[in-house]
Amino acid sequence: MNIEMIEAAADRLTGHARRTPLLSSAFLDDLAGRRVWVKPECLQHTGSFKFRGGWSALSALTPEVRARGVIAFSSGNHAQGVALAARRHGVSAVIIMPSDAPRMKIDNTRALGAEVVLYDRTREDRDAIGQTLAEERELTLIKPFDEPQVIAGQGTTGLEIAEQAAEMGVSRADVLVCCGGGGLTSGIALALEAKAPEMRVRPVEPEGFDDVARSLVSGRIERNATTSGNICDAILTPHPGEITFPIMQRLCGPGLVVTQDEALRAMTAAFERLKVVAEPGGAVALAAALYHRDRIEGDDVIVTISGGNVDAALFSTALTRFGGQT
Repeated sequence: MNIEMIEAAADRLTGHARRTPLLSSAFLDDLAGRRVWVKPECLQHTGSFKFRGGWSALSALTPEVRARGVIAFSSGNHAQGVALAARRHGVSAVIIMPSDAPRMKIDNTRALGAEVVLYDRTREDRDAIGQTLAEERELTLIKPFDEPQVIAGQGTTGLEIAEQAAEMGVSRADVLVCCGGGGLTSGIALALEAKAPEMRVRPVEPEGFDDVARSLVSGRIERNATTSGNICDAILTPHPGEITFPIMQRLCGPGLVVTQDEALRAMTAAFERLKVVAEPGGAVALAAALYHRDRIEGDDVIVTISGGNVDAALFSTALTRFGGQT
Protein backbone atom coordinates (compact mmCIF):
# COMPACT_ATOMS: atom_id res chain seq x y z
CA MET A 1 0.00 0.00 0.00
CA ASN A 2 1.28 3.46 -0.90
CA ILE A 3 0.17 6.96 -1.82
CA GLU A 4 0.49 6.19 -5.53
CA MET A 5 -2.27 3.57 -5.25
CA ILE A 6 -4.53 6.09 -3.48
CA GLU A 7 -3.87 8.77 -6.08
CA ALA A 8 -4.58 6.25 -8.87
CA ALA A 9 -7.85 5.34 -7.15
CA ALA A 10 -8.70 9.05 -6.95
CA ASP A 11 -8.21 9.32 -10.71
CA ARG A 12 -10.55 6.37 -11.32
CA LEU A 13 -13.13 7.83 -8.91
CA THR A 14 -13.15 11.23 -10.62
CA GLY A 15 -16.62 11.84 -12.01
CA HIS A 16 -18.06 8.89 -10.09
CA ALA A 17 -17.68 9.64 -6.35
CA ARG A 18 -18.84 12.80 -4.64
CA ARG A 19 -16.29 15.16 -3.11
CA THR A 20 -17.94 15.58 0.28
CA PRO A 21 -17.50 18.91 2.11
CA LEU A 22 -15.78 19.76 5.38
CA LEU A 23 -18.44 21.20 7.69
CA SER A 24 -18.29 23.18 10.92
CA SER A 25 -20.64 24.50 13.60
CA ALA A 26 -20.02 26.99 16.38
CA PHE A 27 -22.30 24.89 18.61
CA LEU A 28 -20.15 21.80 18.10
CA ASP A 29 -17.00 23.85 18.68
CA ASP A 30 -18.39 24.92 22.08
CA LEU A 31 -19.21 21.32 23.03
CA ALA A 32 -15.78 20.05 22.03
CA GLY A 33 -13.76 22.96 23.40
CA ARG A 34 -11.96 23.37 20.07
CA ARG A 35 -12.78 23.77 16.39
CA VAL A 36 -14.53 20.71 14.98
CA TRP A 37 -14.37 19.93 11.26
CA VAL A 38 -16.76 17.24 10.03
CA LYS A 39 -16.25 15.17 6.89
CA PRO A 40 -19.80 13.87 6.14
CA GLU A 41 -19.31 10.72 4.07
CA CYS A 42 -22.96 10.01 4.84
CA LEU A 43 -23.50 12.30 1.82
CA GLN A 44 -21.52 9.95 -0.43
CA HIS A 45 -23.33 7.73 -2.95
CA THR A 46 -25.27 4.96 -1.12
CA GLY A 47 -24.93 6.93 2.13
CA SER A 48 -21.39 5.98 3.15
CA PHE A 49 -17.71 6.13 2.23
CA LYS A 50 -17.91 2.50 1.10
CA PHE A 51 -18.77 3.49 -2.47
CA ARG A 52 -15.20 4.81 -2.83
CA GLY A 53 -13.67 1.43 -2.05
CA GLY A 54 -16.24 -0.49 -4.06
CA TRP A 55 -15.66 1.58 -7.18
CA SER A 56 -11.90 1.53 -6.72
CA ALA A 57 -11.81 -2.26 -6.47
CA LEU A 58 -14.15 -2.94 -9.40
CA SER A 59 -12.54 -0.38 -11.67
CA ALA A 60 -9.12 -1.93 -11.01
CA LEU A 61 -10.22 -5.36 -12.32
CA THR A 62 -9.56 -6.37 -15.89
CA PRO A 63 -12.69 -6.23 -18.07
CA GLU A 64 -12.65 -10.02 -18.45
CA VAL A 65 -12.51 -10.69 -14.71
CA ARG A 66 -15.05 -7.97 -13.90
CA ALA A 67 -17.54 -9.36 -16.43
CA ARG A 68 -17.82 -12.62 -14.44
CA GLY A 69 -19.27 -10.68 -11.52
CA VAL A 70 -18.25 -9.91 -7.95
CA ILE A 71 -19.14 -11.02 -4.45
CA ALA A 72 -18.85 -9.18 -1.13
CA PHE A 73 -19.84 -9.59 2.51
CA SER A 74 -21.13 -6.71 4.57
CA SER A 75 -23.63 -5.58 7.19
CA GLY A 76 -24.88 -3.06 4.67
CA ASN A 77 -22.65 -0.15 3.71
CA HIS A 78 -19.99 -2.08 1.80
CA ALA A 79 -22.87 -4.11 0.37
CA GLN A 80 -24.51 -1.03 -1.11
CA GLY A 81 -21.23 0.48 -2.28
CA VAL A 82 -20.26 -2.67 -4.19
CA ALA A 83 -23.80 -3.18 -5.48
CA LEU A 84 -23.94 0.32 -6.99
CA ALA A 85 -20.43 0.08 -8.40
CA ALA A 86 -21.30 -3.27 -10.00
CA ARG A 87 -24.54 -1.92 -11.46
CA ARG A 88 -22.76 1.08 -12.97
CA HIS A 89 -20.18 -1.27 -14.49
CA GLY A 90 -22.95 -3.48 -15.84
CA VAL A 91 -21.89 -6.62 -13.94
CA SER A 92 -23.61 -8.86 -11.39
CA ALA A 93 -23.02 -8.73 -7.63
CA VAL A 94 -23.74 -11.24 -4.86
CA ILE A 95 -23.76 -9.76 -1.36
CA ILE A 96 -23.58 -11.85 1.83
CA MET A 97 -25.28 -9.97 4.68
CA PRO A 98 -26.02 -10.82 8.34
CA SER A 99 -29.68 -11.57 8.89
CA ASP A 100 -29.79 -9.00 11.72
CA ALA A 101 -28.55 -6.14 9.54
CA PRO A 102 -30.86 -3.12 9.43
CA ARG A 103 -33.77 -3.89 7.12
CA MET A 104 -33.19 -0.67 5.17
CA LYS A 105 -29.66 -1.75 4.27
CA ILE A 106 -30.83 -5.18 3.08
CA ASP A 107 -33.66 -3.66 1.05
CA ASN A 108 -31.41 -0.99 -0.47
CA THR A 109 -28.83 -3.56 -1.51
CA ARG A 110 -31.48 -5.59 -3.30
CA ALA A 111 -32.90 -2.44 -4.88
CA LEU A 112 -29.46 -1.73 -6.36
CA GLY A 113 -29.71 -5.02 -8.24
CA ALA A 114 -27.56 -7.29 -6.08
CA GLU A 115 -28.43 -10.84 -5.06
CA VAL A 116 -28.49 -10.88 -1.24
CA VAL A 117 -27.53 -14.02 0.70
CA LEU A 118 -28.36 -13.80 4.42
CA TYR A 119 -26.41 -15.58 7.18
CA ASP A 120 -26.39 -15.84 11.00
CA ARG A 121 -23.35 -13.85 12.13
CA THR A 122 -23.26 -15.56 15.55
CA ARG A 123 -23.09 -19.09 14.14
CA GLU A 124 -21.85 -18.90 10.56
CA ASP A 125 -18.55 -17.77 9.03
CA ARG A 126 -19.13 -15.13 6.38
CA ASP A 127 -15.60 -15.54 5.01
CA ALA A 128 -16.19 -19.25 4.43
CA ILE A 129 -19.56 -18.61 2.78
CA GLY A 130 -18.03 -15.96 0.53
CA GLN A 131 -15.11 -18.15 -0.46
CA THR A 132 -17.39 -21.06 -1.34
CA LEU A 133 -19.73 -18.98 -3.49
CA ALA A 134 -16.83 -17.21 -5.17
CA GLU A 135 -15.30 -20.52 -6.21
CA GLU A 136 -18.60 -22.07 -7.31
CA ARG A 137 -19.61 -19.11 -9.48
CA GLU A 138 -16.16 -17.81 -10.48
CA LEU A 139 -16.86 -14.47 -8.81
CA THR A 140 -14.21 -12.02 -7.62
CA LEU A 141 -14.37 -11.45 -3.87
CA ILE A 142 -14.28 -7.76 -2.87
CA LYS A 143 -13.36 -7.77 0.82
CA PRO A 144 -14.81 -4.97 2.96
CA PHE A 145 -11.52 -3.66 4.34
CA ASP A 146 -8.56 -6.02 4.01
CA GLU A 147 -8.10 -5.47 0.28
CA PRO A 148 -5.50 -3.06 -1.16
CA GLN A 149 -7.74 -1.50 -3.82
CA VAL A 150 -10.54 -1.01 -1.29
CA ILE A 151 -8.12 0.68 1.12
CA ALA A 152 -6.88 2.85 -1.74
CA GLY A 153 -10.42 3.95 -2.51
CA GLN A 154 -11.14 4.80 1.12
CA GLY A 155 -7.85 6.68 1.24
CA THR A 156 -9.21 9.21 -1.24
CA THR A 157 -11.21 10.56 1.72
CA GLY A 158 -7.87 11.46 3.28
CA LEU A 159 -6.69 13.25 0.14
CA GLU A 160 -9.80 15.43 0.32
CA ILE A 161 -9.35 16.05 4.06
CA ALA A 162 -5.78 17.24 3.49
CA GLU A 163 -6.80 19.61 0.69
CA GLN A 164 -9.88 20.97 2.49
CA ALA A 165 -8.12 21.42 5.83
CA ALA A 166 -5.34 23.35 4.11
CA GLU A 167 -7.96 25.64 2.59
CA MET A 168 -9.23 26.29 6.15
CA GLY A 169 -5.69 26.99 7.37
CA VAL A 170 -5.50 23.76 9.39
CA SER A 171 -2.28 21.74 9.15
CA ARG A 172 -2.18 20.05 12.57
CA ALA A 173 -5.09 18.10 14.09
CA ASP A 174 -6.25 14.81 15.51
CA VAL A 175 -8.28 13.11 12.76
CA LEU A 176 -10.88 10.82 14.33
CA VAL A 177 -12.10 8.01 12.09
CA CYS A 178 -15.01 5.62 12.67
CA CYS A 179 -13.25 2.26 12.67
CA GLY A 180 -14.32 -1.34 12.06
CA GLY A 181 -11.74 -3.44 10.27
CA GLY A 182 -9.59 -0.42 9.52
CA GLY A 183 -10.00 0.15 5.77
CA LEU A 184 -11.03 3.79 6.09
CA THR A 185 -8.68 4.44 8.99
CA SER A 186 -5.60 2.99 7.29
CA GLY A 187 -6.44 4.59 3.96
CA ILE A 188 -6.82 8.04 5.49
CA ALA A 189 -3.65 7.53 7.55
CA LEU A 190 -1.63 6.69 4.42
CA ALA A 191 -3.03 9.71 2.55
CA LEU A 192 -2.32 12.10 5.41
CA GLU A 193 1.18 10.71 5.93
CA ALA A 194 1.97 11.93 2.43
CA LYS A 195 -0.17 15.07 2.21
CA ALA A 196 -0.59 16.37 5.79
CA PRO A 197 2.08 14.73 7.96
CA GLU A 198 1.37 16.84 11.05
CA MET A 199 -2.10 15.34 11.36
CA ARG A 200 -2.59 12.28 13.57
CA VAL A 201 -5.24 9.67 12.73
CA ARG A 202 -7.03 8.03 15.67
CA PRO A 203 -9.50 5.13 15.30
CA VAL A 204 -12.80 5.36 17.18
CA GLU A 205 -14.85 2.29 18.09
CA PRO A 206 -17.96 1.37 20.11
CA GLU A 207 -17.61 0.10 23.66
CA GLY A 208 -17.21 -3.69 23.77
CA PHE A 209 -15.90 -3.80 20.18
CA ASP A 210 -12.59 -2.00 20.63
CA ASP A 211 -10.37 -4.58 18.96
CA VAL A 212 -8.31 -1.96 17.12
CA ALA A 213 -7.69 0.13 20.25
CA ARG A 214 -6.63 -3.00 22.16
CA SER A 215 -4.47 -4.19 19.27
CA LEU A 216 -2.64 -0.87 19.16
CA VAL A 217 -1.84 -1.24 22.86
CA SER A 218 -0.77 -4.89 22.76
CA GLY A 219 1.07 -4.70 19.43
CA ARG A 220 -0.76 -7.73 18.03
CA ILE A 221 -4.17 -8.37 16.45
CA GLU A 222 -6.82 -8.75 19.14
CA ARG A 223 -10.27 -10.23 18.58
CA ASN A 224 -13.69 -9.20 19.85
CA ALA A 225 -15.58 -11.73 21.92
CA THR A 226 -18.67 -11.27 19.73
CA THR A 227 -19.68 -9.55 16.51
CA SER A 228 -23.22 -8.54 17.46
CA GLY A 229 -25.15 -6.87 20.24
CA ASN A 230 -24.40 -3.21 19.54
CA ILE A 231 -26.32 -0.57 17.56
CA CYS A 232 -23.13 0.42 15.70
CA ASP A 233 -23.62 -2.45 13.24
CA ALA A 234 -21.59 -0.85 10.46
CA ILE A 235 -18.32 -1.13 12.40
CA LEU A 236 -18.71 -4.44 14.24
CA THR A 237 -15.89 -6.62 12.94
CA PRO A 238 -14.15 -9.63 14.51
CA HIS A 239 -10.66 -8.12 14.44
CA PRO A 240 -8.44 -5.67 12.52
CA GLY A 241 -7.27 -6.72 9.08
CA GLU A 242 -3.95 -8.39 8.32
CA ILE A 243 -3.23 -5.56 5.88
CA THR A 244 -4.84 -2.69 7.77
CA PHE A 245 -3.41 -3.34 11.23
CA PRO A 246 0.28 -2.86 10.38
CA ILE A 247 -0.61 0.43 8.69
CA MET A 248 -2.58 1.61 11.72
CA GLN A 249 0.14 0.38 14.08
CA ARG A 250 2.72 2.48 12.23
CA LEU A 251 0.68 5.62 11.64
CA CYS A 252 -2.17 5.94 14.16
CA GLY A 253 -2.39 7.45 17.61
CA PRO A 254 -4.24 5.78 20.50
CA GLY A 255 -7.75 4.53 19.85
CA LEU A 256 -10.87 6.04 21.40
CA VAL A 257 -13.97 4.19 22.60
CA VAL A 258 -17.52 5.54 22.97
CA THR A 259 -20.75 4.19 24.42
CA GLN A 260 -23.95 3.52 22.52
CA ASP A 261 -25.63 6.46 24.25
CA GLU A 262 -22.78 8.74 23.19
CA ALA A 263 -23.22 7.58 19.59
CA LEU A 264 -26.95 8.37 19.78
CA ARG A 265 -26.21 11.80 21.28
CA ALA A 266 -23.73 12.51 18.48
CA MET A 267 -26.33 11.49 15.89
CA THR A 268 -28.67 14.05 17.42
CA ALA A 269 -25.96 16.73 17.49
CA ALA A 270 -25.15 16.12 13.81
CA PHE A 271 -28.81 16.47 12.89
CA GLU A 272 -29.54 19.53 15.02
CA ARG A 273 -26.32 21.46 14.31
CA LEU A 274 -25.30 20.33 10.81
CA LYS A 275 -28.62 19.03 9.42
CA VAL A 276 -26.80 15.78 8.67
CA VAL A 277 -28.19 12.26 9.24
CA ALA A 278 -25.66 9.85 10.75
CA GLU A 279 -26.06 6.19 11.65
CA PRO A 280 -24.70 5.03 15.04
CA GLY A 281 -21.47 3.54 13.69
CA GLY A 282 -20.98 6.60 11.54
CA ALA A 283 -21.32 8.93 14.53
CA VAL A 284 -18.73 7.45 16.90
CA ALA A 285 -15.91 9.76 15.77
CA LEU A 286 -18.07 12.83 16.39
CA ALA A 287 -19.07 11.35 19.75
CA ALA A 288 -15.41 11.03 20.74
CA ALA A 289 -14.72 14.63 19.74
CA LEU A 290 -17.69 15.97 21.70
CA TYR A 291 -17.73 13.77 24.80
CA HIS A 292 -14.08 12.74 25.24
CA ARG A 293 -12.54 16.14 24.67
CA ASP A 294 -9.92 15.62 27.39
CA ARG A 295 -8.34 12.81 25.35
CA ILE A 296 -7.83 14.97 22.26
CA GLU A 297 -5.00 17.42 21.68
CA GLY A 298 -4.77 20.69 19.80
CA ASP A 299 -7.03 23.52 18.71
CA ASP A 300 -8.65 21.57 15.86
CA VAL A 301 -10.16 18.12 15.49
CA ILE A 302 -11.35 16.56 12.24
CA VAL A 303 -13.97 13.79 12.36
CA THR A 304 -15.55 11.51 9.81
CA ILE A 305 -19.25 10.76 9.74
CA SER A 306 -18.74 7.54 7.84
CA GLY A 307 -22.36 6.62 7.10
CA GLY A 308 -25.98 7.70 7.37
CA ASN A 309 -27.92 4.52 6.68
CA VAL A 310 -30.03 4.40 9.84
CA ASP A 311 -33.51 2.96 10.26
CA ALA A 312 -36.18 5.59 10.93
CA ALA A 313 -37.16 4.01 14.26
CA LEU A 314 -33.64 4.14 15.67
CA PHE A 315 -33.08 7.68 14.41
CA SER A 316 -36.35 8.72 16.05
CA THR A 317 -35.20 7.12 19.30
CA ALA A 318 -32.00 9.18 19.24
CA LEU A 319 -33.86 12.44 18.64
CA THR A 320 -36.48 11.66 21.29
CA ARG A 321 -33.93 10.82 23.96
CA PHE A 322 -31.31 13.48 23.28
CA GLY A 323 -33.04 16.22 21.27
CA GLY A 324 -32.38 19.71 22.61
CA GLN A 325 -29.36 18.60 24.64
CA THR A 326 -26.68 19.55 22.10
